[in-house]
Amino acid sequence: MQYFKRVVILIFISTILTGMTSQEPRPDELVVHFINVGQGDSILIQTPNEKNILIDGGPPKAGKKVVKYLENRDVKEIDLLIATHPDKDHVGGLPEVMRSIETNRIIDSGKLHTTQTYAKYLNTVRKEKIPIKIAKQNEKIKIDPLVDITVLNTYDKGKNNNQSSIALKISYQEIDFLLLSDIEKKQEKQLIKKYDVNAEIMKVAHHGSKTSSSLEFLQEVDPQVAILTYSKKNDYGHPVNRVIENLYNINAQIYSTAVFGDIVIRTEGENFFVFPKKSPMEGLLEKTS
Repeated sequence: MQYFKRVVILIFISTILTGMTSQEPRPDELVVHFINVGQGDSILIQTPNEKNILIDGGPPKAGKKVVKYLENRDVKEIDLLIATHPDKDHVGGLPEVMRSIETNRIIDSGKLHTTQTYAKYLNTVRKEKIPIKIAKQNEKIKIDPLVDITVLNTYDKGKNNNQSSIALKISYQEIDFLLLSDIEKKQEKQLIKKYDVNAEIMKVAHHGSKTSSSLEFLQEVDPQVAILTYSKKNDYGHPVNRVIENLYNINAQIYSTAVFGDIVIRTEGENFFVFPKKSPMEGLLEKTS
């Protein structure tokens, strides 16, 4: 087995480095943005061949923030939008995004939900006439030949919303991202049996909830960096102590949008660099609106 050196750099925001995090990706780079939408998920992926993928849009009130974030990075077109599952904190902001930025196609979990938020999402898809398809497990998403994207989990009969989440493994040369949306322990066990889940960077499932992130699963992933997406003030107790302890036990570096704000990871395929918007002290002392 060949081993490659990985470079993980924590860079605090400064006048100089602000430009580094917001500049357009270089031709050989994959850039993944974990957008701080509070209690929810929104992830922008910019591929080496200049394709833009948006995964989720956070809660409804985050829609404008996501649009502004994309516009500030000169994203004029979303080549692929992925709605991981119908919960409010994942699809709530998408109508604002779809109305504001041209969206070429959508991949959805196929899990239906009887809420006004989900109905608004579907109505906007129809109104904007965006082609939509249902994700299939083990499907390869073709958007950039340099980037391998595999659907590890999606909706199946009998699954609840979180269990139906679209989970993805995204690989660019030697660097792997595991994006788990809100899957639960049962799905984690299934993933271990079916796939190689080892990845350098992992988006922790379900905002660090007690439903997910078993030690057995985390040991299989063995991430160098674990990203947690949550709001400092939330009604769910996210993240729970057990998840944090499990992440410490596997020696993962933990970055949360609650503390660091927007988090950008850039890779040329062999090493990767982490650019948080805020320092830990800034994030911890900042008041939550």
